Amino acid sequence: MAASPLNVQPSFHARSNSLPSRQHPIASQIDENLNRLRESQTASTSSSIADKLNCLQDLYDSVDMLLQLPHTQQALAQEQQRKLVDELLDGSLLLLDVCGTANDALLLTKEGTQELQSILRRRQGTQCLGNEVRKYFTSRKAARKAICKALKNLKHVENKLTSSSFRKDGETVAVISTLKQVEAVTISVLESLLSFISGPEAELKSSRWSIVSKLIHKKRVMCEEEEQKTNEIANAEAALRSFVKSGNTKHIENLQNELRNSETCIPDVEEGLESFFRCLIKARVTVLNILNC
Repeated sequence: MAASPLNVQPSFHARSNSLPSRQHPIASQIDENLNRLRESQTASTSSSIADKLNCLQDLYDSVDMLLQLPHTQQALAQEQQRKLVDELLDGSLLLLDVCGTANDALLLTKEGTQELQSILRRRQGTQCLGNEVRKYFTSRKAARKAICKALKNLKHVENKLTSSSFRKDGETVAVISTLKQVEAVTISVLESLLSFISGPEAELKSSRWSIVSKLIHKKRVMCEEEEQKTNEIANAEAALRSFVKSGNTKHIENLQNELRNSETCIPDVEEGLESFFRCLIKARVTVLNILNC
């Protein structure tokens, strides 16, 4: 790989352009956002998920500033660190994939919820409702299957994060360590997002699979039943199952309310996910440009 001009800085510039210390504003911003995400509430409500995604966007804005610093670029461009940087890039590609899976699942859930509400409003009859209910549960099953695969892929990235090593010079330690922490907390947020979409059962499985999230999250204290009450999507699905099982038309109003809550909560999560997706692409492109200089 051709030597980057960033690798031949005059010696008298080394101190002024050095990687920021822990007191540097950029490092402080990154630490603050990392801590906010690590300490964020565990309840999988749409508002808590949206807050996590917004905080993740703030984190990546700070990471973008970090990636613009000359010594950050020098550390990432070192040939002996190329394998680790490639692993981080591979991880970011998988994270983009996971974002796509989450977005698709949200879209399917929202569309299915809207169709059910439309049929219930028009009172089109039990056959029409039954067909739409079957379609809804089929789409939810497909979404859960894709989410299960995505969670396993996140587990694979976690394993690489914990097992990777790098040459410990000053700049490299600070840069790589920071990027690994960012990736770890990103994985944890995406696990929460996927579990919110799929429901509490998947979240419990996710917490068993996760190594990194066990280290950076407080011990989960809510039981599955309590968790389900806070999850608008899972709550709507539970109401639908109860309605189908009982066949009691007195429950239609409650079902409509739960479906409406599920539908209205999704756009905020979608918006947060889309904004984070753009931040993740930007960070990935920046690192690729550093390597190609």
